[in-house]
Amino acid sequence: MKNLIGIDQDKAKALTSELNQLLADYQVFYQNLRGFHWNIKGREFFELHLKFEEFYNDAVIKIDEIAERILTLEGEPLHTFTAYVNHADIKEEKGITNGIEGVEIVVKNFATIILKEREILALAAEADDEGTVALMSDYISQTEKTLWMLNSYLQ
Repeated sequence: MKNLIGIDQDKAKALTSELNQLLADYQVFYQNLRGFHWNIKGREFFELHLKFEEFYNDAVIKIDEIAERILTLEGEPLHTFTAYVNHADIKEEKGITNGIEGVEIVVKNFATIILKEREILALAAEADDEGTVALMSDYISQTEKTLWMLNSYLQ
C-alpha cells in the first residue's frame, strides 16, 4: 500500500523513524551551537561567535525542513525536548568556553549527522523517495564542505 505521495507505507514509516532521529540530533546540535555562541571566550571570540551563529541559523532551517519532510511522508515529527534528548546520538554540551574545544565538538557532531544523512539517503533511494534523496544529497554536500573547512581551521 502506498501513501499519498506514492511511497510504500512501510518504507515511509522506516524513513520517518530515521528522519526523527536526524531531527533529534539537529535539535540537540542546535542547542549546543547556541551555547557555544553565547559562552565562547578568548582570542577566537569574534570569528567563532559569528561562525556558531551561522551554524545554528542553518540548523534551524534544516530542523524545519526535516520535520516537514516527516509530515510529507505522513509521519509525526518529534517535538519535545525529552524526545530529542532521548532519541539523539548527539549529546548535550555544557560549560564550553574554549573556542577550539567548541569547534572540535562541532566537528564531532557534524560527523554524527553526516553518517545519519547517508543512512537516510540509502533508505530513501531504496524507497524511490526522490524528495528525501534530494534533501539528504544537499545536506551531505554542505556538511562535507563544512567538515573540510572546520578540519582546516583545527590544523
